Amino acid sequence: MKYYINDRKSKRPLGGWGFLLLMLLPVFSFAQNKQGIYVDASGVIRWEKDNKKAAFFGTNYTAPFAYGNRAILRVGQNAEQAIKDDVYHFSRLGFDAFRVHVWDQEISDAKGNLINNEHLRLFDFLIAELKKRKIKTLITPIAFWGNGYPEKDEKTGSFSNIYGKQKALVDENAYKAQENYLTQFFKHKNPYTGLTYQADTDILAAEVNNEPQHSGPKERATEYVNRMVEAIKSTGWTKPVFYNISESPWYADAIVKANVQGHSFQWYPTGLVAGHTLQGNYLPNVAQYKIPFDTIPAFKNRAKVVYEFDAGDVMHPIMYPAMARSFRAAGFQWATQFAYDPMATAYANTEYQTHYLNLAYTPSKAISMLIASKVFHQNKRLENSNDENAFGSFKIDYKNSLSEMNSDEEFYYSNSTSSQPLNSKKLMHIAGVGSSKIIKYQGRGAYFVDQVEAGVWRLEVMPDAILIKDPFEKASPKKAVTLINWATLPIEISLPDLGDGFIVKGLNQGNLINLIASKSGFMVSPGSYLLIKKKLKTSLNAQSKYECITLGEFVAPKASASTVLVKHQALSTVSENTPFSVNAEIIGLTPNDSVFVQLNAANRWNNIPMQKADGYSFSTEIPAEQVKNGLMKYQIIIHQSNGDYVTFPANEKGNPYAWDRLEYASYETFVAGKESVLEIFNATEDGKNINIYNPDWANNKVEYLSDENPSELSLKLSMNQPQANQLMGFQSFFADKMAGRLTELNQFKMLVIKVKSNVENAKVKMGLIDADAHFFSTEISLNKEFQLIEIPLNQLKSDAQLLLPRSYPGFLPLYYQAKNQAVFNLKNAEKIEVTFGYNSNKLPVNISIENIYLK
Repeated sequence: MKYYINDRKSKRPLGGWGFLLLMLLPVFSFAQNKQGIYVDASGVIRWEKDNKKAAFFGTNYTAPFAYGNRAILRVGQNAEQAIKDDVYHFSRLGFDAFRVHVWDQEISDAKGNLINNEHLRLFDFLIAELKKRKIKTLITPIAFWGNGYPEKDEKTGSFSNIYGKQKALVDENAYKAQENYLTQFFKHKNPYTGLTYQADTDILAAEVNNEPQHSGPKERATEYVNRMVEAIKSTGWTKPVFYNISESPWYADAIVKANVQGHSFQWYPTGLVAGHTLQGNYLPNVAQYKIPFDTIPAFKNRAKVVYEFDAGDVMHPIMYPAMARSFRAAGFQWATQFAYDPMATAYANTEYQTHYLNLAYTPSKAISMLIASKVFHQNKRLENSNDENAFGSFKIDYKNSLSEMNSDEEFYYSNSTSSQPLNSKKLMHIAGVGSSKIIKYQGRGAYFVDQVEAGVWRLEVMPDAILIKDPFEKASPKKAVTLINWATLPIEISLPDLGDGFIVKGLNQGNLINLIASKSGFMVSPGSYLLIKKKLKTSLNAQSKYECITLGEFVAPKASASTVLVKHQALSTVSENTPFSVNAEIIGLTPNDSVFVQLNAANRWNNIPMQKADGYSFSTEIPAEQVKNGLMKYQIIIHQSNGDYVTFPANEKGNPYAWDRLEYASYETFVAGKESVLEIFNATEDGKNINIYNPDWANNKVEYLSDENPSELSLKLSMNQPQANQLMGFQSFFADKMAGRLTELNQFKMLVIKVKSNVENAKVKMGLIDADAHFFSTEISLNKEFQLIEIPLNQLKSDAQLLLPRSYPGFLPLYYQAKNQAVFNLKNAEKIEVTFGYNSNKLPVNISIENIYLK
C-alpha cells in the first residue's frame, strides 16, 4: 500500500522514511488533514472531512496594517485589544470567513525578503484570534497597494513600492522578488499558533495577489500566475489557490490556463465614493451577478469566491442579504465584505469613506450582515430565487428599511418589525434593532438573545448609536459621524421558555444587576445578562462557555454623546392651509428638560411644544391656520431643567428672549399656494446629488452653466465624440421633495421639463422610477432654445431603468426591468431618469436642463 501527502493534484508517494514519519505523527494530525477544503473536478469547493459543499461568509478587516493600524494607535487604543474586540463582534454576527490583502509593502524589502515586524506580528495575532472564534481565513499575500490611503503613501522600499502593480506583472526582477517573498511568507510560522499557514487548518486557501491589472502578451500573464503558484507550492502548500479575473477581463482566457483551482471576484454595485449617502431603492443594482467568462470551457470547472463586496455609500440595511442571494445564484462559495470598520475608529468612518460597517456604530447594517450570512449558508449553490423580496426564511423590505430572517429557531431583524415569529416556542436565537412581537425596546443599539439551555437565555445589549452626520461625506478624525449613548431603558422580552417574573443577572465585568422582571419587563443598560426562568436553578455563570464566546463577554465603545444635540431635516415645501409634522431626534436631554418649536409664520412668533414619541424621537404638528403661503422659518429650542436654553440649528446657548440676543439661523420651509408647481429637480440645488451615466469621461463633459440669470444654473451633458447608439444621462432622487405635499399629489397631472439641445429634434428619454423599482418613461424631442415640454403622467410607459451608479466590475448589467407589472402611481415615485444620444449619426450632441417639475 502507498501513502500520500494531502495533495489532490500531485498524489506524490511517500518513501520509507516518509512512511515511518507518517506512522509517528500523532493521531490529531490526521484529523487536521481532514479539516480543510478542496476543489472538485466540477469547480465545487467541498469539505475534506465529508465531501459536502462548503460556504463561507464574512468580512475584510485591516487593523494590522496601513492606516487602519495607525488610526487605532492615534486614538490611544492598544492594537491587540482592538483586534480582540472586533473579532468578538465578528463572532456575534455569525461570520465564519476573513480575508484581507496583506500589505506586502509593510513586511517586505526590495528583493522580496520577508520582514518579521510589528505588522506581521499583528497579522499573526489576528489569525490566532480568528481561529479561537472558528473563523476561517483566505490569505492574499500581495496587495501591491501603498500603505497611505487616505493619507499619503510612505516610501517603504518594498518590491511593490519599486515596481508598482503594472510593472510587477511584467518585469522579470519583480517576478523574482515576488517568488522570494511568497516562498518566505508561506514558510513563516505564526508565533501565536506555532503553525505555518499551511499547517493551520483554519487557513483554507490563498489568493495570489489583490486585483492584478495585466498588460503585455497574454502568454506572459499565464507565466506570471504559474510562477507565483509554483513559488507558493514549493513551501509545501497543498490548499486551493485562487486568482483574480475581474480586474483584467480581457486576459480571462490567459488566466484560466494557469494552474489555479478557482478565481476571485468583487462587487461594488452602487459605485464608490459618491461623497454623500445614496437615497432610493438600490435593490435592482444587486438583483443579479452575471459572470461573462462562463463561456470559456476551462472556467466552468473553477471555483468562485468573492474577495470584496459592498454597497458603497448606502445606509439602508437591506443590501447585504440581497447580495448574498445573488452570489449564491452565481455559484460563489466564499464572500467577504470590504471592509469592517475597527470599533476604535468607526466613530468618524475615516478608514474607507465609502464603506461603513460596525456592530456598535451601524447596528442595523450589522444585523443585516448577520442575516446575509444566513442567506449565504442556507441558499444552495446556483439556487436562483430571482429578485423577489421574500424567499425562504428571508424578507427584504426597502420601504421599512428592514432585512429579516424568520424561522423556527431563529428570528433576526435589522429594524422594528411587525412580523409574527414563526414559532416562538421553538425559538433559540434572536437578534435585532428596535422592537418586534416578542421584544419591545426603544434603544438604538443591537441586541442578541440566545437560549443557552432550557429556561436560561443570554441577553446582550449594545449602547445606542445615533447617526448625526452623513458618514459618506469627506471624512476626518476630527468629525464624529455617529455618537454612542449609554442609556438605561425599559425592555420587554416575551418568550414562552422564560415566562414572566424571570431572574435577570448581570454577567459582564462591573455589571452587578440582580433583579426579578416585572412580568416580562425590566430596565436594561448596555451589557450581557443571564435571564433565568422563575424557580429554575442553573450553574451557568460569566465564565461559562457558549459556542465561540464566554457568557460574560461584552465589548462596546465608551459613551460619546455628552451634550444636547438636535438632528432635524426641514421639509423643502409644504401645502398651504394643511397641517404638517416637525420631527426630530434629540440627544442629551434629562427627564425635566422640555422642547418646543419657535415658529415664525406671517412675521409672528409662536411656540409649539414638542412631545417625546419614543427613545430619542420628538414630534409636533404645525396647525393648518399657521401654514400660510410664503417662507416659514422656525427653530427648535431646548429648555433645560437648570433654566438654560439651547437653540437649533445654530446650537447656540442663551436665552432666546433676551433683548440682546443675536439673530440665529433658522430651519426654512416654503409654503406652496394653491395650484403651485412641485419642483422635483433643480440644477442649481440638486446637481451634486445626481448619479451620472457617462461611458466616456475622456470625451464627454458634465457642466453647470448659467444662461440669462447667473444665479440659476443648468445641467449641461455633452457627448463630443459619440459612438453609434452611445447614451449619456442621469438619475436624481426627489421623494423627499414630495413629503410635505402628499395631500396634493393626486392633483398633479403633468411632468414638465425646461430643456434645450445643440441640435434640432434631439431625442431624449425621460421618466420616473418608483420605490418598487418600476420605471415609467416616454420620449421627447428638443429644440436649440430652452422650452417647457409638458408630458402627461398617464402617457408614461413601463421601461427598463439604468443601473446607477455604475457597478464595479463594469461587465455587470447596465439595465434592470422589474419582472412584475405595475401601474404608475405618483405617490410611489422617487427618482427621475433622463437619457439622450439615441440619434445614431455620431455627431456631437448635448442637452441642458434647468429644472423639472410637476403641475
